[in-house]
Amino acid sequence: MSSAIARVCLVVAAAILNHPLLFSQENSTLPEQDEELVTRMRLHEEQMRAHEKRLVREQSILEEEERSRLESQLQQSEGSPDEACVWYFWSAVSMVVFLAIEVSRVDLTNVETWTIEDEEMYPGNGSIGARTMVLDKGLLRQFCDRCLYTLSHENWRVKEFVEGLADNLLESMRNVCSTETHMELGDFLGVGSMFESWKVHKPLTCDLIVPFTPPVPYSFQYHLWCSPASHVPPDLQGFAAIEVTKKNLGTGCVCDSVAIGEDVLCLLHSKTAGFDETDLSKDDLLCSRDTFSLSKDQVMRWFQFSVSKAWGRIASKYDFELAFHQLDAAGALKVRFRSGKVIVLNLIPAVQLDDTDAYFVSHFPSDTSSPPDTYWPLSLAVYERNLLKHFTRTLPENPCHLHCLQILTFLHKKQTGLTGESALTDYHLKTVVLHLLLLSRQTSSWGGGFLDQRLRDALAFLQSSLSEKRLHHVLIGNRQLPGELGVPEVFRTAVPVNLFRALVLQRALYMDTVRHLQEMLRNAPALLQEYTPHVNGVVRSSLDS
Repeated sequence: MSSAIARVCLVVAAAILNHPLLFSQENSTLPEQDEELVTRMRLHEEQMRAHEKRLVREQSILEEEERSRLESQLQQSEGSPDEACVWYFWSAVSMVVFLAIEVSRVDLTNVETWTIEDEEMYPGNGSIGARTMVLDKGLLRQFCDRCLYTLSHENWRVKEFVEGLADNLLESMRNVCSTETHMELGDFLGVGSMFESWKVHKPLTCDLIVPFTPPVPYSFQYHLWCSPASHVPPDLQGFAAIEVTKKNLGTGCVCDSVAIGEDVLCLLHSKTAGFDETDLSKDDLLCSRDTFSLSKDQVMRWFQFSVSKAWGRIASKYDFELAFHQLDAAGALKVRFRSGKVIVLNLIPAVQLDDTDAYFVSHFPSDTSSPPDTYWPLSLAVYERNLLKHFTRTLPENPCHLHCLQILTFLHKKQTGLTGESALTDYHLKTVVLHLLLLSRQTSSWGGGFLDQRLRDALAFLQSSLSEKRLHHVLIGNRQLPGELGVPEVFRTAVPVNLFRALVLQRALYMDTVRHLQEMLRNAPALLQEYTPHVNGVVRSSLDS
């Protein structure tokens, strides 16, 4: 009897070990070049099947012999009922084991796949997956109609006012610079969310880049982080050191281009006369102490002084108050009207890179870090604005990409008000949407009817990037950009810059950012519902009320 039981166990074990569902389906996707390995595996599989069939035949013979023996024993004597039921017991056990293998293997396969996805896309315990969010299309459409469209007309009027104020203020600043300082100011450029038509926050904020240049014969020399012989520290990717250099322009006399003897004197000017008498000090050129490196702190003090003097000259023309919004920023201004309405104006001094639309700015309005004084961050905001315009032309009518970005920034702002600041910024959200636009193969997928799907895609992309602690700048190191954009080759071929680099080095900041995003996902449906319906029969038009 014991030998029969042992053989039954052997059959069960062989069946379990050779069951096709026991092994992962990943083996079915082996590389094609491993044909020899596949052949050996198939041969081994055939041998095991033959062995299994032989065991089954032997088991059938054993079953027949055991049945005959039991019947003869039952006929000869009543015998023990336990001994008679042994075979039926082990048959039932075998059947249960096979059924358990079938059911549990299917369940384990599904659980394994979900767990892998969950670990890659949704970091943290008890996390929420962006793709599983419930977003009602009707609610999103109402939110856009009643909140975002209401702001678009107001934003247009604010931009018109700010541009007029900036023109007058910069003209007054040029007069101040011509008499009291030496730097020359160029025309401003509007960048950021207000000029890209996705601004939703209050107070309305306008970012203006104001390029400046040193007086002749001085010029700026750039040492980019991506240059072969760069001395920019590795943790300052996307920065450059700027030096003030002096060019020898000569006197304009013919004696500069004609070789004359040393004993011959030019009657128009002395050969020793040059620009030495007009040399400016390092402080006049806004350089850091004991160096010729352009200093952000020096530029900030000069710019704030110029703005204060310029506003004093034209303040009588306006019927509102103008004050500095942040003292640690060069030109962060706040306009306050008598009605109580507030507009924030960021004048950002910048150095233009040669004849490109790339600028090195004194600071980013949303940046809270404090890089060294002589290293200037790169801004490609003009190219980003042009990229959004490119997509507006190529996407179908009434695309949803700007609405998607507006809803993302709205949710982020509301969650920040609930749980405090994190490393996540509106610029990160814009970068995510731009990446998705560049990766999209079908422009029709950004039609107005796909807003809920694109919103989930953006949140999932952000979750994945946060899990990997890696979000690349959309224009640096990206060779897939449209050729018409004209991004300088030095940036297109550079190593991609990770905007989440700080999260790699600061674990506490990373965990806070993960929790911030998770809470934002949990609260998203409720926040959209709260700011969408009518309030006492009146449509709520302010997203910050």
